Amino acid sequence: MRNARRWLAGLKPLRVPEAPARPFKDLWPGEAARGARLVQGEFEIAGSAFSLLPAVDEQPSIGWAPADGPLLWRASAHGFAWLRDLRALGTDAARVRARDLAYDWLAHGSTQDLAQAPEVAGARISAWLGHWDFMAATADDGFRRALMQRLAQDARTILAGLPAEAAHRGALVTLKAAMAAAVALEEEGWLGRALRLLPSELERQFYPDGGHVERSPSQHLAAVQDVIEIRNLLHGAGVNAPTQLALVLERACQALRFFRHQDGGLALFNGTREEAGTLVDLVLHHGQARGRAPMVLADTGFHRMQGSRTLVIVDCGAPPPGRAPDVATGLPRGTDRFAHAGTSSFEMSVGRDRLIVNCGALPMTDGNWRDALRSTAAHSTLVLADTSSSEMREDGLARRPERVEVDRQEQDHAHWLDIAHDGYRKPFGAIHRRKLYLAEGGDDLHGEDSLELPGGGTETLAWTVRFHLHPGVTASISGDGSHVLMRLPSGHGWRLVAGGARVALEESVYMAAEPRRSQQIVLHAEPGTEAVGWEITRIVAQQEG
Repeated sequence: MRNARRWLAGLKPLRVPEAPARPFKDLWPGEAARGARLVQGEFEIAGSAFSLLPAVDEQPSIGWAPADGPLLWRASAHGFAWLRDLRALGTDAARVRARDLAYDWLAHGSTQDLAQAPEVAGARISAWLGHWDFMAATADDGFRRALMQRLAQDARTILAGLPAEAAHRGALVTLKAAMAAAVALEEEGWLGRALRLLPSELERQFYPDGGHVERSPSQHLAAVQDVIEIRNLLHGAGVNAPTQLALVLERACQALRFFRHQDGGLALFNGTREEAGTLVDLVLHHGQARGRAPMVLADTGFHRMQGSRTLVIVDCGAPPPGRAPDVATGLPRGTDRFAHAGTSSFEMSVGRDRLIVNCGALPMTDGNWRDALRSTAAHSTLVLADTSSSEMREDGLARRPERVEVDRQEQDHAHWLDIAHDGYRKPFGAIHRRKLYLAEGGDDLHGEDSLELPGGGTETLAWTVRFHLHPGVTASISGDGSHVLMRLPSGHGWRLVAGGARVALEESVYMAAEPRRSQQIVLHAEPGTEAVGWEITRIVAQQEG
């Protein structure tokens, strides 16, 4: 049916104006430093940088073809995500580079299958309209006509293919672009069709608790930005938004607050890197967010425990469902496209200092580094027999936890969490259970990790419990190896003590921003060990003295 609608849409004459019918403005800041790198020929996004260059003389362009970079990086290049950074740079050289790359894409990149994928075309439409004044308003007539002609063709194609096949945020990007193009081209019929689909798409994208279906804080942030843009677009066009939009936006903003550490950035789950706290502030401002962060996102599967200045955020949910990738482009279609094998992992911060973290992500690249950061060993949780709790594949996950049970109790401002998942049931017949207790004052986090094997067999399986430390934390192991002392950038000291396992301090990496060396505390449990208890406590001044 989608193919038939696309074919029929292509038969209808298309009226293309000289310029968008109304001005559009991209709301979000770019990074001038990345814009400067792009002027030099390198496009960096989410920690992955590859060449993006227009053709010059006899040198071909680089960046559009399959051999030029990883799939998701090229999708971002074809989607013109880099325009925001060139605008932030704001120089004449940046404007010239934007036009040169757009000219080159029309000549050499526009026929690529990836360029025509609905979510990629949708991102490109929004980028062109949001940066029209920067890139095209003062350009020559031929350039503007070529952009508008392609924009209209892309819009007609994606409208005919709605609702989008992708289950992830890409479907929301596609629908947002369809609305923007309908307003820009004054196509009331297009806008009416997109509006009819909006309530069901919002329901598909967000859980009732406000969390996004991809269970990724960074994708949640981007999805909230999408909803804000849709709201503003409809308001600017004088169109009443569906009542669901305001309700979804309010819940989603509260859920966004849930994922923030006290330094303003996001917790590092499922493909998330450090997002600038100023960007999160700006999104919450535009979202007109009210209220405090909830303590539980039951539908999304995350819990938050807080005692005084200590905050613990825990992944207590099963990974989202997968789907087969798109045949033509290879793009993932499932909501697990950025999923990590981090079930039952947690992050801990004290004030503005992060203490226990996950290692971060390189979601836009391929190969060993991307998979290593997705593995369970890159998360602060238990690892059984050097095996991840979910089996990773290029477009998402294969084997994964199917059942995650959570019991939460609170009394006198203290918090208990009891989590059990079956991610190790298929390979080993084992259940991982993690118990966490955070005292009222936040100075004491107790934990116990255990393996439950109904048929026995623990005597053959070695396992570890890993606590990755933020690079700002300095750590040293005691002379007798019984505990680890940790000092935060603020100067406060903490101690980790464990029972039932050998305590070690080992190397780690932190890939949430610029790559940095870090350390991890590893509790090595011998085969036959059923449970390991541990405690992270604040060292008071007298103890430090």
